[in-house]
Amino acid sequence: MIAALDLALREQAAGVASGELDPAELLDACLERIEERNPDLNAIVATFPEESRRMLAEAPDGPLRGVPVLIKDEWPLPWRAQTFGAPPEHLNAKAGESGPYRALRDAGAVIAGVANMHELGSSSTGNTSFYGAAHNPWDLERCPGGSSSGPAAAVAGGIVSGAVGADGLGSIRYPAAYCGLTGLKTTFGRSAMQGHHLAANTETIVSGPLCRDAADCRLLGSVLIGEEQHAGDARVRASATRLMDGLRIGVIRDPYWSDCAPGVLAACEAALESLRAEVGGEVIEVELPGDRLHIPAALLVAQSEDAAELTPQRLNALSPELGVINRGLIKLRALLPTSLTARAFLVRAHARRALAELFERIDVLAWPTVPAVAPQLAEPTIEIPSGISTADAGNARQGVIANLTGVPGVSVPVGLDAGMPVGLQLLGPWGSDARLLDAAEALERATDREFVELRPAAVA
Repeated sequence: MIAALDLALREQAAGVASGELDPAELLDACLERIEERNPDLNAIVATFPEESRRMLAEAPDGPLRGVPVLIKDEWPLPWRAQTFGAPPEHLNAKAGESGPYRALRDAGAVIAGVANMHELGSSSTGNTSFYGAAHNPWDLERCPGGSSSGPAAAVAGGIVSGAVGADGLGSIRYPAAYCGLTGLKTTFGRSAMQGHHLAANTETIVSGPLCRDAADCRLLGSVLIGEEQHAGDARVRASATRLMDGLRIGVIRDPYWSDCAPGVLAACEAALESLRAEVGGEVIEVELPGDRLHIPAALLVAQSEDAAELTPQRLNALSPELGVINRGLIKLRALLPTSLTARAFLVRAHARRALAELFERIDVLAWPTVPAVAPQLAEPTIEIPSGISTADAGNARQGVIANLTGVPGVSVPVGLDAGMPVGLQLLGPWGSDARLLDAAEALERATDREFVELRPAAVA
């Protein structure tokens, strides 16, 4: 039965629905695998077998009935408050029925545990958490990506086949790339978010799936969005394939391609050509005016969202166990001038307009998800043509435009560099989540699914 955990998410769901898999045995096997593998991965910070079994006993006949999944430590559950990877007293959050919990429950899924995350979601590396860093299954000394570090490490580590993450400034796509997974950042406002502690979220944060391939992301993403992102029958798949014919793929060479590590660039260039050939498409070089301002604008918008919750009492009560960087960032939020934040929102408006005009000429944008593969946990720096920098700086350049503007994005595994996964990112117009998944599946076909089928040696 433990081998059933190695099936795709959709295969597990089909097996339970047909009676070929016993969901109680599947859950027990998942809990056993957590005990077996989590000491090395540190991907999961809480399990609750009795609550999981209660979910299974009460599971409706939905698309994920009886399938074990994980949820990032970013939303409350009826029996556990979220901690956001920080000391529990920092948020003083309460247990409750969050939107992602209800979506999973109503789909019949079983939440087997809460997954680790980077402290307060403040980095793309996943190397810091109140619970200790999660570890990349491909190399336990390397970063799993952040802030959805635990969901990615758990799926790549074979503990579950799907997990719910959150993407605030790339936080699903970075760990997908680092861990060799497919991760979908949904269009802002489409996926379940109720119960998130940032009630002032204006465009940046969304829930989304981290899975082994695009079809599983489609299934879990449909649950989170609340409507099917294309059905799975042969007729609809054929229609989706036809829609990909002649796909216009936009690329912005500098800096999104040019400033990447050679191995990452080679893998992504090969994948881009494979996708173009698969769909009879066209690669079009384009520009995005003002893109140098996107990182500071996105960071300012994100900081302003959290600043709405600041009070003098909260500032004075910061836990000494909270990391020094986050303590400083929280205090900085209280000092940001309104004029600076207003300029950030102006940049966002210009970025939206520029993207809207760009998507009149192209169907998707493509570039490497991250400019270099997962760095060391102890020193998360990368070396790219522009020099040695923090992983956060390089990753943010590749990822924040989707959060700043609200467009969807997907990261697809396309190769290895020095034995570590490489991801290619596709961005599409607002509401094109399903079409991005169609393109991701076309890319999988073009590469004979070689890279989505790869597994870390430790769990293969």
